Amino acid sequence: MLTVGLTGGIGAGKSEVSRLLVERGAVLIDADRIAREVVEPGTPGLAAVVEAFGEEILAEDGSLDRPRLGALVFNDPDKLATLNLIVHPLVGARSRELEEAAPEDAVVVHDVPLLTENGLARLYDVVIVVDAGTGTQLDRLVRLRGMSEEDARARMAAQATREQRRAVADIVIDNDVPLDALERRVKEVWADLVRRAREPRPE
Repeated sequence: MLTVGLTGGIGAGKSEVSRLLVERGAVLIDADRIAREVVEPGTPGLAAVVEAFGEEILAEDGSLDRPRLGALVFNDPDKLATLNLIVHPLVGARSRELEEAAPEDAVVVHDVPLLTENGLARLYDVVIVVDAGTGTQLDRLVRLRGMSEEDARARMAAQATREQRRAVADIVIDNDVPLDALERRVKEVWADLVRRAREPRPE
């Protein structure tokens, strides 16, 4: 098994790269998706979040009101740290379960948006960074996701810099390119990952 950490700045196109890797046979473990699963109604995760922040962070149907919780923690480092202490261990445990269930010869791709920020590069055999210029990121966030330019710039500024991400990368995928060029690059990267997965590991 080869474990891959896939990351990139918001709007860099990481989701497109993960989709192309899955098409070629990768097993995808999506940290964001798991983070939503571990706080679904009835889970110990949601109970812990309610205990920490109060029932006002629940929607009428008993699910987590994400915008309300986000507004509460976004500008408060202590509250954000409290939330992370609850959610991150649950995400880590579920990610390990999914990885252990994958076939022995699998290329397991962990989609981890904050891999660089949280110092997680050492956890993976290979780190892939999807990189795009600031102008490209901004255009995608405003045009495709409907964000205001101010909100998009704030989200980008809250993340690691391009230089910081590239510094932890084993492989960089440039996504300032048309889709057909991206597909060719991902095909090359996939061949490299399969080769690495088949190499004998040191004891």
